Amino acid sequence: MSDAQFDVVVFGATSFVGQILCQYLTDTYGVDGDLKWAAAGRSKDKLEQVKAQLGPAGSALPLLTADANDAASLDTLCAQTRVVVSTVGPYALYGEPMIRACVDSGTDYCDLTGEVQWIAAMLEKYEDQAKQNGARIVHCCGFDSIPSDMGTYFLQKQAQARFKAPATSVKMRVKVAKGGVSGGTVASMMNIAEEAGKDPALRKKLANPYLICPPNHGFSARQESISMPRNDEDFGAWAAPFVMEAINSRIVHRSNALSGKAYGDNFTYNEAMLAGPGMGGRMKALGIGTGTGLFFAAAAIKPTRWLLNKFVVPQPGEGPSPEAQKAGFYDIRFFGVTDSDDSIRVKVTGDADPGYGSTAKLLGQAAACLAQDVPADAPGGFWTTASLLGDSLLKRLQEKAGMTFTVID
Repeated sequence: MSDAQFDVVVFGATSFVGQILCQYLTDTYGVDGDLKWAAAGRSKDKLEQVKAQLGPAGSALPLLTADANDAASLDTLCAQTRVVVSTVGPYALYGEPMIRACVDSGTDYCDLTGEVQWIAAMLEKYEDQAKQNGARIVHCCGFDSIPSDMGTYFLQKQAQARFKAPATSVKMRVKVAKGGVSGGTVASMMNIAEEAGKDPALRKKLANPYLICPPNHGFSARQESISMPRNDEDFGAWAAPFVMEAINSRIVHRSNALSGKAYGDNFTYNEAMLAGPGMGGRMKALGIGTGTGLFFAAAAIKPTRWLLNKFVVPQPGEGPSPEAQKAGFYDIRFFGVTDSDDSIRVKVTGDADPGYGSTAKLLGQAAACLAQDVPADAPGGFWTTASLLGDSLLKRLQEKAGMTFTVID
């Protein structure tokens, strides 16, 4: 795609996160500077509204119309760009046509899905063809799962430098995260709960920590999922279940597999939220765990799912205000231990609302990295951020996306 007109096309530019992404790309690159990009969506009128919101800096933004239900329009879009970055979710409902178009044309692709069951289905249907045609597909380029995937990648680099060995056991703990949730994210979560509620075989699949690892991966280490509150002595606090662990841990294990088991054959990984020490921490952890369990139980049943959609959760297109996005932040800690019992601690932070303000930056830099930093002869296939983008993305995240990666012990 070296003769493509654009480096990146934002597909779904009129969505909630799509609009934030367009503003971020405009603020960071302009519209015809070092990164040449365009905005795409179904409605030309709505695209014009997005363009108008960008102000004078976005006045020359190219607009493309394309519809996930119109294969020809997707093929035309792919012919014009090196990378498609898609915000059109829930991906299990709307994402496959663009994957097909990118794989058919050898166009690189990234998104911000957290729907592991959909990723597994896309791998089964399209990975062989992506390898043949040279399309690099990179899912989960938002808050799920860049902080987890790249945080583990950074920790492993530091462990190798310090101990000449990988950390074969890693814990990720969310110390604090401030930010709102958009209707699109909730819609994806509700869809996963609905699918799992209908399909016992899918529930069994979702419980497999190696669900999206390549066939014959050879991993057999028992993975521990934090499903109940517990006192975590390594962090001196109570830990509660973290809702994104279900996707993040699968991505981290896939990164290990794709990197030649760089983290070890028996690598273990889990995630949780820190709730604080003592009785206060215990009660907070219990509240988080109970609330999470009740939400997914209600979302799996049709009548209570309808009530949640009608009266409780935000609707698609809704989300935190620009002020709330800027006021948000997150602080995530990692603790790794080698087979020789050497340990290392890492801190990863973001300077905006994790789900949207920060996610737009992460997604934008993943797309730019795909377009500008990945060698032309890099093999096609379904990759992760750590396994394909590695050091180049790590640098971009720190220089342009408001993230920090720091060894603290």
